[in-house]
Amino acid sequence: MSDLEFFKMNGWGNDFVLFEGPLDLSPDDVRAISDRRFGIGGDGVLVVSAGSPIRMEYWNADGSRAEMCGNGLRCVARLAVDLGMASEGAFDVNTPVGARRVEVDGDDIAVELGAVSVTGHEKIDGDRYHLIDVGNPHAVVEVDDLDAAPVSTVGPRIENHEHFPKGTNVEFVRFDADGVTMRVWERGVGETLACGTGMVAAAFVATKAAKMQSPVTVRVPGGAGTVEFRDGNAWLIGPVSYSFKGVWDRAKPGAGAQG
Repeated sequence: MSDLEFFKMNGWGNDFVLFEGPLDLSPDDVRAISDRRFGIGGDGVLVVSAGSPIRMEYWNADGSRAEMCGNGLRCVARLAVDLGMASEGAFDVNTPVGARRVEVDGDDIAVELGAVSVTGHEKIDGDRYHLIDVGNPHAVVEVDDLDAAPVSTVGPRIENHEHFPKGTNVEFVRFDADGVTMRVWERGVGETLACGTGMVAAAFVATKAAKMQSPVTVRVPGGAGTVEFRDGNAWLIGPVSYSFKGVWDRAKPGAGAQG
């Protein structure tokens, strides 16, 4: 079948195209879907499939598979309930890094992203990066002026630096009395309005370097969310929303979608 229904969703402007699975997508499919001019457009593509537990698959916009996506998981949780795969409340979603607990309560979507760890520190071009594992890799650097942060130039250089043979997400952060402000360069995507696992990584560094207490408010260009650490696991909390839905003609991926 060439025509596939899709849902366009976002968390703080971190936007995704979601399909009901099972569905096999090629890297070329993902790149065509994610193209903002000739496709549907998005930071990535998700497939959610019914089961026990529900299954989530995720691809970056460049067609590469990713281990985890915090905002993508929150969108999957909302869509799973709306498609009747699960009831509101708590349930599990199987991800590439294992089962993760999600909680759907109206507009509030909370997802458990597992234990967070520091994997090291690297000094690159005079800047010190905190290397954080949130099921996927992150390099967090503190800056004084976020508006002037060289996200578009330093971001891709760090993403593909020799210290990170599999690439890394890069967070530029500022710690304030009332939380963390962040911009992010996402591996395989570029600068995005938000990154859920990046927000967790930044909040984790804040609890260590800035001695903030959980929960931590993290502000990104697309809005503000909450990161909470419970019993050794990180939770990302906030709303998601639908942008639109439509039909993707798989036979003509360059033709975009009909809404």
